[in-house]
Amino acid sequence: MSDGNTSGIERGLTVLADRVSQPTEGNSSSSSGFLQAELELNAHLRGITFGEPVRFVYNPLEYAWDTHRCYVEKYCLPGQKVLFLGMNPGPFGMAQTGVPFGEVKSVVDWLKITGEVGHPAEEHPKRRVLGLSCTQSEVSGARFWGFFRKLCGEPERFFRHCFVHNLCPLIFMSASGKNLTPPELPADKREALLSLCDAALCKVVQALNVSMVIGVGKVAEQRARRALSAEGIDVRVEGIMHPSPRNPLANKGWEAVAKAKLEELGVLSLLSSS
Repeated sequence: MSDGNTSGIERGLTVLADRVSQPTEGNSSSSSGFLQAELELNAHLRGITFGEPVRFVYNPLEYAWDTHRCYVEKYCLPGQKVLFLGMNPGPFGMAQTGVPFGEVKSVVDWLKITGEVGHPAEEHPKRRVLGLSCTQSEVSGARFWGFFRKLCGEPERFFRHCFVHNLCPLIFMSASGKNLTPPELPADKREALLSLCDAALCKVVQALNVSMVIGVGKVAEQRARRALSAEGIDVRVEGIMHPSPRNPLANKGWEAVAKAKLEELGVLSLLSSS
């Protein structure tokens, strides 16, 4: 994962780390602790080298740190009790915006995120990072944030109780530009990666002091349950269906399934604007 921009990235992250350690007005201890855990994870992840079938690795927590930090400082608030946990970025979501499930229209129009988005050192020609000007929609992100927009009306209602995070910040692509999920990586690389992400998740959950983690998709739910249990962290772990278009059931009506599950978990009543 080394690249020609590493030294510049490290200098930038050092400055950002100093700023994170000195909360400013509107920057809560929750967001500071969260960002610090992410900075530490970034440092560890740069030590992993991925071989075939991985050809390109993007880390939006480096090149899109500006917009990501805007999201965290705006919406990571004290008192949140529910953490929605995705797996890793999509090529037209967080890879473009730095926001989990970050379909551009939702990020700009509803979440009102601003900032500069740079570029990974090496980009696949079919998977360019265009940032907040990207015009291609990510179905998963549009479904996820679109659902909560309908349910809550304003983002403040959602984030009063909930926050959204990805277990792994990296996106992987093959030589053809095909998106590779962490379960598709070679076993040794996958476990090296996810063990670091699991440890960071434990720090995040403790920093946020949430009482429930809701994995978006089975893999995120299972990883969270195993990681948090192994560390003896007393938090309830549940799951909802992933909104991915790869999932045939999600294509038949993800919103209804998600709504029923959140009602079962007692979360729906916290979020409904009606």
